[in-house]
Amino acid sequence: MGEVVRYATEHVAPSDRLRYWNDLVDRIYTGTFVNANEPDFRGEMLSWSVGELDMIRPMSGPSLVGRLPRDADEERIILHLQCRGTTLHTQSGRECMLEPGDFVLGSPHDRYDLRLSAHELLVVEFPRAPLMERCPGLDEILAQRINGASPGGRVFHDFLLSLWRQGDQSAADPEWETGVSRVFYDLAALALRGAEREAPRLAESRFRERALAMVEARLCDPSLRTATLAAELGTSVRTVQNLFAGMGTTPSAWILERRLRRAADQLIADPQASITEIAFDHGFNDSAYFTRCFRHHFGTAPREWRGGH
Repeated sequence: MGEVVRYATEHVAPSDRLRYWNDLVDRIYTGTFVNANEPDFRGEMLSWSVGELDMIRPMSGPSLVGRLPRDADEERIILHLQCRGTTLHTQSGRECMLEPGDFVLGSPHDRYDLRLSAHELLVVEFPRAPLMERCPGLDEILAQRINGASPGGRVFHDFLLSLWRQGDQSAADPEWETGVSRVFYDLAALALRGAEREAPRLAESRFRERALAMVEARLCDPSLRTATLAAELGTSVRTVQNLFAGMGTTPSAWILERRLRRAADQLIADPQASITEIAFDHGFNDSAYFTRCFRHHFGTAPREWRGGH
C-alpha cells in the first residue's frame, strides 16, 4: 500500500496542462482520456491504494471523460461517487445523472463516458468477485444512479470520506488494510441492497406517470377506458386497475374526474363555447349525460357553474 500522492496542473504551463492530465489519468486508470474546452485547464488529483482498492479524488473544471474497454484477467468494478458538481454517466446504453452524494458502479471492461460540471469525485476501482458474493443482483444495478440520500448510501459515503481523512494506518495495525477492504465491500453491499429495494418503487412511479400522462393526452377520446390504457401501456387490465386502486380510485373514475375538471376550466376560459361543444371536446358523446355527471361532481349544472364564475 502506498502513500497518498498529489498531482496538480498548477506548475504546468497552461498549453501543456490538458496533455499532462491525459497522461496522468491514463497512467492511473488505463484507457482514460479527458477533453475540456477551457483554455486554462486546471486539475488536482489525489491517488491512493489500500490493498485491492485503487482510489483517486479528481477535482477539475467542466470536462468530458471517457474510458476505453480494459482487458484484464480479473474482472473489476469502478465506482464514481459525486462529492461536488454533477456528472452525466453513460455506459451500455444506460444513462444517469449524479448529484452530490450519489454514486454509480460501472465496468472498466466496457466503454463509459462522463460529462462533468466543475466537480470533485471519489473514484474506486476494485475486484468484482467480493462484491458479487455480497450482492448477487449486481449486474442489474450497474450504470444506474445509487441514491446517496438512502440510509445505506449515507453510511457508505461517510465511510469513504472518513477513510481519506484517517489516512494510512497500516503501520499501527497490520490488519488495517484487510479490515478496510472487508468493511468497504460490506457497506457497498448495504448501500446497493437499499438501491434494489428502491428500484421497484421507482419503476412503479414511472409507470404511474406514464399512465396519468396518457390519460391527460387522450381525454378528448370517447373510447378511452381501462382496456385502452392497458393496451397502450403494454400490460394487463388487472395491472392498470391495481395501479389506480393504489391511488384510491378506479381508471374510469379518474378519467371521468379529469374530464370534468378540464371541462369546468373551459367553461370559464371560453364563454363563447356551447355546453355541447365542451362536452364533446372532453370525450362525452351525450351532453345530457355530461350535465348529469357535472352536477353530481360539482353540485351545480354547467351553465350555472359558468354564470357563477
